[in-house]
Amino acid sequence: MPSDQNLQGGKAFGLLKAQQRERLEQINKEFLEDQKYRDEEDLEEKLDSFKNKYAEFDLNDQGEIDMMGLKRMMEKLGVPKTHLEMKKMISEVTGGCSETISYRDFVKMMLGKRSAVLKLVMIFEDKANGSILKPSGPPPKRDIASLP
Repeated sequence: MPSDQNLQGGKAFGLLKAQQRERLEQINKEFLEDQKYRDEEDLEEKLDSFKNKYAEFDLNDQGEIDMMGLKRMMEKLGVPKTHLEMKKMISEVTGGCSETISYRDFVKMMLGKRSAVLKLVMIFEDKANGSILKPSGPPPKRDIASLP
């Protein structure tokens, strides 16, 4: 097989993503073996979901979500944030010691008891995707008398 340098465009990107998912999977295993999280309900499913979410927004494939990745995540979730708000969110997740969100920080935030803004947004988005929040079908018919 040719070396990684010979891969072009999509193949190189695919390889990067595969390597990234493998790294995230290794971190998931650590959480699965961690006594602290053994009572967590559906831990394996949650970790799998976190991995997929995280990989989607790790734009530079460095194993971290940077400011641009977080910006894209917030926009995609329909809650765009200012630069300052995102800096605060990253600081909240990392304890102020990093300008990027590592996967470990992300999982600890999602499984932790503290409620970070990012966690609330992610939970809300999950509920919105799989719940009755979205009306389906045509809007109900209204007559002029019912208008405000």
